Amino acid sequence: MPLLEPDPQTLRPTAPGGPAHDRVAGPRASGTPEPLRGDLIALLGPDKVLHSLSDLVRYASDASPYRFVPQVVVVAEDLDDISAVFSYAHDKGREVVFRAAGTSLNGQAQGEDILVDVRRHWTGIEVLDSGSRARIRPGTTVLRANTTLARYGRLLGPDPASAVACTLGGVVANNASGMTAGTTRNSYRTLASATVVLPSGTIVDTTEPDADAELARAEPALCAGLLALKAEIEADPELVARLRAKYEIKNTNGYRLDAFLDGTTPVEILRGLMVGSEGTLGFLAETVFDTLPLDRYTSSALLFFPTLGAAAAAVPRFNAAGARAVELMDGNTLRASVRVAGVPADWAALPKATTALLVEFRAPDEAGQEAYERAAARVLTELELVAPVPSVTNAFTRDTRAIGGYWKARKAFVTAVGGSRPAGTTLITEDFAVPPARLAEAGTALLELQSRHGFDAAVAGHAAHGNLHFLLAFDASQPAEVARYAAFMDEFCRMAVERFDGSLKAEHATGRNIAPFLELEWGPRATELMWRIKKTVDPHGILAPRVLLDHDPRAHLRGLKTLPRVEARADPCIECGFCEPACPSGDLTTTPRQRIVLRREMLRQPAGSPVTTALLDAYGYDAVDTCAGDSVCQLACPVGIDTGALMKDFRHRRHTPREEWIAARSARRFQAVERAARLAVAAADRIGARLLRPVTGAARKAVRPDLVPEWLPWMPGAAPRRRPETRRAGAAAVYYPACVNRIFGPPHGFPGLSLPEAVVAVSRRAGRPVWIPPDVAGTCCATIWHSKGYRRGTEVMANRIVEAAWGWWTAGGRLPLVVDASSCTLGLAQEVVPYLTPGNRALHEELTVVDSVVWAAEELLPRLETVRPVGSAVLHPTCAMQHLGDAPELRRVAEACAREVVVPDDVGCCAFAGDRGMLHRELTESATAKEAAEVTARHFDAHLSANRMCEVGMDQATAGRGYHSVLQALELATRPA
Repeated sequence: MPLLEPDPQTLRPTAPGGPAHDRVAGPRASGTPEPLRGDLIALLGPDKVLHSLSDLVRYASDASPYRFVPQVVVVAEDLDDISAVFSYAHDKGREVVFRAAGTSLNGQAQGEDILVDVRRHWTGIEVLDSGSRARIRPGTTVLRANTTLARYGRLLGPDPASAVACTLGGVVANNASGMTAGTTRNSYRTLASATVVLPSGTIVDTTEPDADAELARAEPALCAGLLALKAEIEADPELVARLRAKYEIKNTNGYRLDAFLDGTTPVEILRGLMVGSEGTLGFLAETVFDTLPLDRYTSSALLFFPTLGAAAAAVPRFNAAGARAVELMDGNTLRASVRVAGVPADWAALPKATTALLVEFRAPDEAGQEAYERAAARVLTELELVAPVPSVTNAFTRDTRAIGGYWKARKAFVTAVGGSRPAGTTLITEDFAVPPARLAEAGTALLELQSRHGFDAAVAGHAAHGNLHFLLAFDASQPAEVARYAAFMDEFCRMAVERFDGSLKAEHATGRNIAPFLELEWGPRATELMWRIKKTVDPHGILAPRVLLDHDPRAHLRGLKTLPRVEARADPCIECGFCEPACPSGDLTTTPRQRIVLRREMLRQPAGSPVTTALLDAYGYDAVDTCAGDSVCQLACPVGIDTGALMKDFRHRRHTPREEWIAARSARRFQAVERAARLAVAAADRIGARLLRPVTGAARKAVRPDLVPEWLPWMPGAAPRRRPETRRAGAAAVYYPACVNRIFGPPHGFPGLSLPEAVVAVSRRAGRPVWIPPDVAGTCCATIWHSKGYRRGTEVMANRIVEAAWGWWTAGGRLPLVVDASSCTLGLAQEVVPYLTPGNRALHEELTVVDSVVWAAEELLPRLETVRPVGSAVLHPTCAMQHLGDAPELRRVAEACAREVVVPDDVGCCAFAGDRGMLHRELTESATAKEAAEVTARHFDAHLSANRMCEVGMDQATAGRGYHSVLQALELATRPA
């Protein structure tokens, strides 16, 4: 064990918890039992089998109110792995459930036996026929697919609110639709073909001309069974008419029986049945979608009505005018949305009865847009609109920022309303559909039903399609609360079916919550057909039992998860998973959601539990050490949970008083530390990585990997010892070279100036000279200490830098402070504030901190002429830029330097995070794998970013492509001939 290894017990929860009824039992502390563990490792290899308790617990929760702990998790890499697992399940009588994003809302991605991760190794999109079709792997998110398709002016039909996180495999398996898909643009209508692995292991590519012949040879009983079901359905005119009527409105409850009417061959029928089958009939290994035009000319309005009825009455008028989307939010939803960044605070004062419609028109050109706007204006003259608070405008706009804000509020329905639920309560998310003409009646009836059963009433939905969503929060640890929920569900399902002839699931698929009510909606005849479909395709019942079909009338009450209170920073989490695609450690250890899930399991346990001990032993590395601390999870989370900050809190908890004292001392003597660091870099550059790596490796083993950096290949040399000469007189700004740019120089072989030299030269060239204070050495933005959880060190440096910056540097804030590293800009502008004394907080408010990229875009570009642009440049926008909102400025500056500028589709946080990539190189390797593959797949003349350590990290990922600052590129591009 390393000398300074932290004690895992320092992270033991101190809040009172468990024991909860859904806690993991003590005997499971050792993880996957034998012989299951050994069998699968022998079959697949150790890297594909996750068997520790920490692994099992983090995969046990998803966005649903259910929680089932798997026996083992398989991380499948290819079709051979899937077939091998299927064969093993057949032979051993085991059960298999697939999980991709884990954003499904009713337990479809949870299993009690073998859980197969089909996200990690199943991403990718291939554009076909100039964008009219796309071949997409099942682990690819909707957002990622649409990012690629946008370059061709196309997009996918399904557009669920969880597009940032949900994957195409899950979208098809649940027939998810979303804001605009309705019944004509959903997966069932736009899925051109699919590659399916059947439970028997047979692989069917429905696009192949001989697919039916091959299936008939491999699965004659299956083909005969599907054709027999087709003949039986078509021979019943009453059933045929009922099926057509049921699918006139959105419906994802049960198997898609109209596949037997729309398909003529077994393969065509199978393709239709796979849509909405929730992983119960086979594995969707690949999909080919027919794409739709991306109508870029958008006009939107958020319109406020006095009542839900008044809003619903307006929906048909906007539909008739050609609106692409008409979304409804009731008063409770609107008020809860104030938790979402950017939503007007005065919405909190909206009257309860107020209801809003988000109406959007999309057109292929400006003429079409103007025509839609004229039609919308005519509708507005007929409506009874209200403006209860000052922020309400009730007007259509083309402003993309305003439109984005509207959609952000709408898409955050589940998380914003759910995030404001009482602490410790479980959240149920349901949706249903009724004929659109009965929308107001159904909405009113739902709100009354919620109130009568003691639930907070809130409703939102896709009003254009008669599709409403609602939430229920209750304490699953209390039997009386569960009984209240059960009574509500019984009455709700009867109301939706018997009063409105509606769909119990419009777009979230059946799931565990509605499976017991399937026959209520479909009747015994159609339900019996669904059971026969399952038996025909999966005769041994190995796939996803009890997810879609269940004879138990109380199945929806089994496996309800408790949500114990955790640290206040994380407690609002409803485990939606929106954070996961942004997390750089997701493919290595844990995601933000999983870090919280593991924490909650500790709190379900009684004192002295071996489960808690086992989880704590793994939590240090899996959760704390391998968190980049970049807080991009906060940006992705609809309620702004900053799991990165929580991990920094945990790092602080692991520090001994002596470690905190040493950190504070290093801050006080940082000038000496900085000088030593620069000399060490210079010496290391002369010695070389080949000799240094064994030395640092030995030190890491002896001391602690999280304290001793590893010297990596492609590290830059030292920065020039002297900084460029500048004058205070006539300076337009104070230039603060970050300490990383005072220590590290440019990449080896770079033909231009060092970054401080470049910033000074290009600013002078533009007539906006900058001044570097002579006493910058020994100062820092405090991120070094803040990122590691050293509070005393952060306090020392935060106050020192603010006092210096406000003092003679900027003359009391009269000059802007330009910072040349985006993470340092973020640190100085925002992150130091909580650590300042009251007096220094007042000084900080008078400072204007400007990122060097913004300085270049706004102050220098208008005054410069590009002389020698390069042909192409690839950008790496940093995570700090996402927080600062200045990624567009990075592109603007780059476009002045290169004729072609590319931002990789898979761009993300590099996770180098100062020196974390040197402490845990595997973190950066995992985080950058996809982006690096894009970058290295072709030649670029320049590789640009705006943060030295991120540039170093990307050099590690791309085998030394020579990433450097866009300011250095700008100096080269505008240098006089």
